[in-house]
Amino acid sequence: MLTHVGTRIRSSTRNNPFYSILSINLLHKQTTLNLRHPKTLKMALPPQSKPKRPTCPSCSKPASLCICTRIRIQGLENSVSVTILQHKLETNHALNSARIAKIGFKNITAATVFDVNFEARFFIRLLEPGHCSNSGHNGVKSCDSDEVLDIEGSQKPVFEDVDGVDEEPVISATIGKYGVINDFGNVWMMEKDLQSPNFDQILRCRTAVDELAKGFIVKKIQKRQLSGSMELEEYEELELTIPPGSLLLFPSDKAVGIDGLKALNFEVKNLIVLDGTWSKANRMYKENPWLKLLPHLRLDLNKRSLYSEVRQQPKAGCLSTIESIVYALQAVGDNREPEGLDNLLEVFELMVGDQRRCKNERLSK
Repeated sequence: MLTHVGTRIRSSTRNNPFYSILSINLLHKQTTLNLRHPKTLKMALPPQSKPKRPTCPSCSKPASLCICTRIRIQGLENSVSVTILQHKLETNHALNSARIAKIGFKNITAATVFDVNFEARFFIRLLEPGHCSNSGHNGVKSCDSDEVLDIEGSQKPVFEDVDGVDEEPVISATIGKYGVINDFGNVWMMEKDLQSPNFDQILRCRTAVDELAKGFIVKKIQKRQLSGSMELEEYEELELTIPPGSLLLFPSDKAVGIDGLKALNFEVKNLIVLDGTWSKANRMYKENPWLKLLPHLRLDLNKRSLYSEVRQQPKAGCLSTIESIVYALQAVGDNREPEGLDNLLEVFELMVGDQRRCKNERLSK
C-alpha cells in the first residue's frame, strides 16, 4: 500500500527556466486575446441637469399651473386704462398677480422699474406743447424765454434734446439712491420760488398744475455698472405717456379716499399702480418723484388680502396688485363687467392655492 506523506516540495519559480517559458507563452496569448477583443473605454460624463418644466408663454407659469385657461374673458374692456409700474424683482415671482391683470384687461400698459443704485435722470414734456403761459406773474416762467433757472439760480440754456425727444422738457431732474434730488429745473418757477429741489414745489404753481393735468410724457435714464468693470453706462429705462385723468393708487400722506376724489370732481381715465412688496413699492415711489405730480388715491377697505396665507402683509389693508386694481376700478365706477372682475379674483385665489399646495408638497418630502 502506498502511503502519501504530506510533504510539500517547493521549487524556485524565478530560477526555473520552464516557468519563464510558460509565463512568456501565457503573456503572449493574453496579449493576442486582448487585440482580438479590444475593450471599449467609457468616459465619465457629467451628471445631466433635469429638464426645465414647460412654461406657458402667456402667463409665464409652469404649464401644469397655467392661469390662462382659468380666465373666462381675456382682455376685459376696461374704460379706465391701467398702467403698472412693476419692480424688476417681481417679474418672475411665483405669486406675482400682475400677470393676471396683463391677460385679464385690454387697456393695460406695463413697464419694468429698477432700483436707482447710482443716478437717474428724468425729463418730462407736455402732451400738448406750446400751452405754457406767457404772463410771467406769480413765479411763472415764460416758455418763450431762451433760459430757465436751475435749483442753484444760475442761468443756463433750455434743456437740450434728449435722445430724439422732439419737444423741450418742461421738467428736468437728477436723483440718487432712495430718491435724493441732486438737480432740478422747470420752466415755470423763478429762482425766488425754488426753496428746495422738490417736485412738490411745482404743485404750488396753478399754471403748471393745469398744464400737467393735460397729460405728459416722462422719460427715465438710469446709470448702471458694466459687467466686470467699475465704469458706468447710461440706458433708457422707460418712456411713458401719462394721459389726462391719470391717478396714482398709493396710500401716501396726500392720498384721498373715494369720497374725497368725488369731491374734487376728478374724472379718472387712467389708473397707475405700483407692483411690488410694500418696501419695493415705497422705494419706487421715492425714486420716481414725477408720481407726485398726480392725484393720489387710497382704498379704505376692510378686506383681508388673499395673499395673507402665503405672503406676509406689512399691515392691514395691504392688497395684491390684482386685488387693488379690481377694487379701485369698481370704486371709480368702471364695473361694466362685474362677473369678469370677480373671475380675476377667483383666478388669483386659485393661484395662491396652487402655491400653497406646492409648498406643502415640498415640506412633506
